[in-house]
Order: sequence, then C-alpha cells, then structure tokens
Amino acid sequence: MDFNVKKLASGAGVFFTRAVQFTEEKLGQAEKTELDPHLENLITRADCTKNWTEKILRQTEVLLQPNPSARIEEFIYDKLDKKLPSRTTNAELLGQYMLEAANEFGSGTPYGSTLITVGEYQKRLGGAERELLQTSAATFLTPLRNFLEGDWRTISKERRLLENRRLDLDICKARLKKAKQAEAKAAAAPDFQETRPRNYVLSASASAAEHELRVAQTEFDRQAEVTRLLLEGISSTHLNHLRCLQDFAEAQATYYAQCHHYMQDLQRELNKCANAVSALHTTAVCPDPVSSAFLSGPSSPGATVSSSSSQKPSTLAMEQTQLPVTGTRKAKVLYDYDAHDANELSLLADELITVYTVPGMDPDWLIGERGNEKGKVPVTYLELLS
Repeated sequence: MDFNVKKLASGAGVFFTRAVQFTEEKLGQAEKTELDPHLENLITRADCTKNWTEKILRQTEVLLQPNPSARIEEFIYDKLDKKLPSRTTNAELLGQYMLEAANEFGSGTPYGSTLITVGEYQKRLGGAERELLQTSAATFLTPLRNFLEGDWRTISKERRLLENRRLDLDICKARLKKAKQAEAKAAAAPDFQETRPRNYVLSASASAAEHELRVAQTEFDRQAEVTRLLLEGISSTHLNHLRCLQDFAEAQATYYAQCHHYMQDLQRELNKCANAVSALHTTAVCPDPVSSAFLSGPSSPGATVSSSSSQKPSTLAMEQTQLPVTGTRKAKVLYDYDAHDANELSLLADELITVYTVPGMDPDWLIGERGNEKGKVPVTYLELLS
C-alpha cells in the first residue's frame, strides 16, 4: 500500500486551516467573501427543488404502495439492481378469495354465482391497479429518483468544492492582510535601516501572499462558473418533471376510467342477478308475479288474466298506463344504460326522465317515462330530484 505521509500531512493542514477560517467566520472574527446574488438565488432555488422533490417522491410512494414493508422491499431490490418479483394486488387477492368461496358454496347457487361475478371484476380492478403502479414507477418515480441520486449529487459535490475554494480565498486574503500590516509596521519603525534584511523577508512574504491570493481567486472564479452552469440546469429539471407529472396524471386518469367502467359493468351484472333471483322467488311464492302484471296489466272485471307470452312489446306503453301510479317525480340519469329486453328503457347519462313505481314492484327498479317511451329502469342509475 502506497502511503504518502507528506500528502496526508498536507491535507490535514489544509483541512485544519479551513476549519479555523470557518469557525472564525461563524464567530464574526474573520471576513467572508459573499457569493454573487444571482448565484445565491440559484442555490436557494436548487435547495427548494431538492427538498420538494424528496417530499413529492416519498408521498407518491406512500400513495401507490401504502404498505411500508413492501416499500422497503422495493427499495432493497432497487439498490441491489434486481427485478422486483411480481406482487399480487389486494384487489386481485380479494377476487381470488371470492372465487374460492364460490367453489365452496356452489357456483350454481345465487350467492355463489354472485361471488364469481364480483370476484372476476375485483381481479380486473387489481390488474388495472398493477398497470398504474408499473406506469407510474417508470414515468414518474424513476425520473425523480434519478434527479436526486444523479444530478443533485453532482451539484452538491461542486457546491462543496466551491465552499472550499471560498475558504481558501478568504484564508489567502487574511494572510495578505497580515503580511501588509507587518510590512507597514516594520517600515514605520525607528531602526528601519538596521532591520533591512528582516524587512526584505517581510516584503517577500507579502509578495508570496499576493501570488497565492491571485491563484485562489482564479480557482474560486472558475469553480463558481462551473457551479452556476450546473444550477442553471435546474430549469431543465423542472421541465422534465413537468412532463413526468403529465404522464402521471394521464396514468391516474386511465386507471380511474377503467375502474369506473368495470364498476358500471359490475352493477349491470348484479342487477341482472338480482332480477333473476327476484323472479325465481316471486314465481315460487306468488301466483301472480310482478313481471306478469307488468307485461299484461290489470284486466277488466270478470275477464281472465292473459299470460305474459300473449302480450306484444308494442302494447307495453298502453298497459303501463293502466297500472296505479305511485310517487311520480323527476330523476337525473347518472350513467348510460342499455335495455336488456323490451320491458326496460335505455338511458343516456345526464338526461331527465319521469319515474314512478307500481304496487308490488321490485324496489330496485322504477318505471321510467321519456316522451312516449316507457320501461323499467334501475334505481342505481338515477338521482331522484325533489
């Protein structure tokens, strides 16, 4: 091992001298060279960028992955430069549990079939969440980490070097000042002619201090320019982070749109299941089910009630007007709805319709009226107005 004692001693001496200068500046016993105001503003702006980037990065990680243990695992894999194993999302795990429960209860039962339907959609939601995590990590989290671990480390290194160059410059200024004072004091002494050799040494010392000051000033100016160029690059960093924010917002919009679409589909499926279960239950208990009354309408006194199969869809509007109406009111449509049969009314989001119910009707459904069109509409797709 090549151990250079002189170099070590010299480095220790420089470190000690800088430490003394820094301490005297803090105590107000030494002068300090102030940086250019423009450079000071750049340093302040860079510190602000670094601090807020760290906060935004940490909070985004918490938003995307609330589990701290999982975040620590991701951090370790990232530092080891290894690919993180695929992790099942909570929604996917919930969906899998629902499917397994459906197998236990029986997929042919109403509860089992509903568990299968909800479980499948939970797995779809989990898949959409996985895509959000992957996209956000690639387009938003990674660029922010790259800035903190790359550009900012370079800026911090050059700033430390600039501070050392400033300390060296102030040390040289202090040395020159002391040399000038000693030379002036010697020149004013009564025995100036007798101390000429000593005065020559003082003059040489002052000249050496001036040379060191010029060198220190040159190195300081050069390092200040390098630091300034790096700090001005923060503007480019802001533009890059702006694009990353746009990508992150787009990924979130895609994710929430997918979730909204899946939940609308799930509501439709659940409404179908509820209608099927209600129809089976009504048929088993009631000799005159609501669906038959809805299709055929009440008959005149003494007449027999015709079956639902004998009615045509074109007579639906006339038959509904014969039913007793309860609580007619306006309603706003929240989502688009496609009628699944001739008994139902298709809906468009944000349109206003008139709704009412009839005795014995399923509470999850209402009769909707739009102009000359009438039909059953799901309550979950409506906002009832006063």
